Amino acid sequence: MSAHISVSDYQIYIGNVEQTLLSFLSTNHYSQYFILVDENTQQYCLPRIKNLHTTLQNATIIAIKSGEAHKTIETTAQIWQQLLQNSADRRALLLNLGGGVIGDMGGFAAATYKRGIDFVQVPTTLLSQVDASVGGKLGIDFGDIKNSIGSFANPKVVFVDTIFLQTLPFRQLRNGFAEVIKHALIADAHYWQQICQIANLTNADWDIIVATSLHIKKRVVEQDPKEQNVRKILNFGHTVGHAIESYSLTHDADPLLHGEAVAFGMIAELFLAVEAGLLTVDVALPVVDWLTAMFGVHKVPQNSLDTLVFLMLNDKKNANGTIQFALVDKIGHAIFDQSVDSTIIRQVLAKCFVTDDVI
Repeated sequence: MSAHISVSDYQIYIGNVEQTLLSFLSTNHYSQYFILVDENTQQYCLPRIKNLHTTLQNATIIAIKSGEAHKTIETTAQIWQQLLQNSADRRALLLNLGGGVIGDMGGFAAATYKRGIDFVQVPTTLLSQVDASVGGKLGIDFGDIKNSIGSFANPKVVFVDTIFLQTLPFRQLRNGFAEVIKHALIADAHYWQQICQIANLTNADWDIIVATSLHIKKRVVEQDPKEQNVRKILNFGHTVGHAIESYSLTHDADPLLHGEAVAFGMIAELFLAVEAGLLTVDVALPVVDWLTAMFGVHKVPQNSLDTLVFLMLNDKKNANGTIQFALVDKIGHAIFDQSVDSTIIRQVLAKCFVTDDVI
């Protein structure tokens, strides 16, 4: 039996995707069906749903390359082109089968094609299941700035099935786990105590974890659908994290994944909270130590600090030329629109990412 979460004007179904998706297809009718995949979800996830219903058996498959490096206007144009070539009208449906890149970019392509066609999200990674499933934030990267082009549009429905997590390597599980950690640190101290006891991600109870994180994000998003105020707390770890991730994408042979960058961003922003007088060192350090044990250490050259600050200055949450942070002021709670002096930002970045000692 599937559980479901109501979010504004759509539903998130948590459970067996074969049952929930089949029910949706049997009761909703579209002129055409398209499925967006990358090479990984085409191989490992598409077979699970392809033969559920004749509409999917006859669907047009749009395949793109995986990874954040391909979350671009050029790839989006390829999606639009395939929709056009197949004469997709405004009664067509796009099913996005994949992780955060597929969901963000596929949703954006659908929301802008002919001023909007319906789309369905079937997130297949932990990151996309606990994060991108709620909130209708869509977009692509542009000019080396993450998600700098985008829009808000809700999917028709979301189908979350943790069976897909069995296809993921450890690094991808850990990647998504960073967002789980974030949810706990900003909104639920009891949840944090549970999360930090998990020693082996491969044995975690993902059904409970995913549902708990989704409820946290739903609660925040419903208070602030367009990210004008309290929803900004969901960006904890992301102001620094997005800068680290963008830099890594253009400088590292093996770039950081989004969740890895967010984990390092949380470490830095915990120290920023200490410098701002919001947290004491004895509260921040155990969390930093735990994150470091889970995600390791990330290094950048000294001369990259100017670039990182520049990338942070282009963050969407900034106002009046100042970098705005969401910072934890106690475990299980966060505050937003926190400005930090640029000198302190540089000192913390150097401490976390340039020196050998991250704590």
